[in-house]
Amino acid sequence: MKQIYLDYAATTPADPAVVQAMLPYFHDAFGNPSAIYSYGQEAKNAVEEARAKVARLVGARDDEIVFTGSGTEADNFALKGIAFANKSKGNHIITSSIEHHAVLESCKFLGKMDFKITYLPVDGYGMVDPQDVKKAITGKTILISVMHGNNEIGTIQPVGEISMVAKEAGVYFHTDAVQTVGHIPADVKELGVDLLAMSAHKLYGPKGVGLLYIKKGTIIMPFLNGGAQERGWRASTENVPGIVGFGKAAELAVLETDSEGARITRLRDKLITGIQKNIDHIRLNGHPVQRLPNNVNISVEFVEGEAMCLNLDMSGICISTGSACSSTSLEASHVLLAIGLDPVKAHGSLRFTLGKWTTEAEIDKVLETLPRIVGKLRAMSPLYKN
Repeated sequence: MKQIYLDYAATTPADPAVVQAMLPYFHDAFGNPSAIYSYGQEAKNAVEEARAKVARLVGARDDEIVFTGSGTEADNFALKGIAFANKSKGNHIITSSIEHHAVLESCKFLGKMDFKITYLPVDGYGMVDPQDVKKAITGKTILISVMHGNNEIGTIQPVGEISMVAKEAGVYFHTDAVQTVGHIPADVKELGVDLLAMSAHKLYGPKGVGLLYIKKGTIIMPFLNGGAQERGWRASTENVPGIVGFGKAAELAVLETDSEGARITRLRDKLITGIQKNIDHIRLNGHPVQRLPNNVNISVEFVEGEAMCLNLDMSGICISTGSACSSTSLEASHVLLAIGLDPVKAHGSLRFTLGKWTTEAEIDKVLETLPRIVGKLRAMSPLYKN
């Protein structure tokens, strides 16, 4: 039985063209980019070509791109680097209550280092109000961090409006764009951000490589200490195959984002409509319109999410109950709680995320299978019977 994979927000399979581009840099062109001889210069040139490709994808200058080991590292670099480099100006950071754990845990760490953190609420769709951001700014505020698109419920934030608030106040603005770049337009100039985090494995590139866009002139402290790689911004020998793969994935995204976005949006809407039509007591989580093209997050009353997930897996359909980074936790999703769900409904949630290889036949299979599974599980639930 062929498995149907609908957890693209957790990770994407590398595009075959990405794998092909990477292969020479594992053996034939294996040099260290810091070396001055030909092997090293060949690797260095490959890194710089990849840098230009990802810069083009987000509308940045080549020298504003710093490669990291992951999106999580990029978020850590942004928050901690800005905080410690600008502590003489202030110690206040503003973020939202539904950020990825990479941001929330960085804020928790900084809170122990005498930084003051404001966690903004969101509305029932998971949207941050730019006016709430404005009201939270004080004379000590040095950084605002609000994600571009939420990894669990798919809500796209008004980043452009928030960036104008930040600019008026003279405050740095960081956005975690791990879920959006390569899937919707994400131009750093149009968004108005000072820092933007990305991860290759979310847009059909390899795992183990991310980047941080740092706007020219931003005052930030390097996150890793060591050699002078990445123009002194990120010490350690570059992951050349990974960076080359990232570049190829970015190159493909430039060509495919618009057409793929339209195709996947149509399949997403078909899935939402079909679920709502065939299963009662359903709630769609996240904004109905301002949402990622591939995201469907639903709460199914009277059924536990993990039970649905396991039953779907036995039927050959791989999905998740939320963020892959917290999948081993028994606690309800902080995102779902923040938008007003009680813990019981939050535990009855599923996340479907579509991708490049998702087909209409696969969506039809889900719409055929899920109602049957929900019906079976509800038949065992005393809550549903009552």
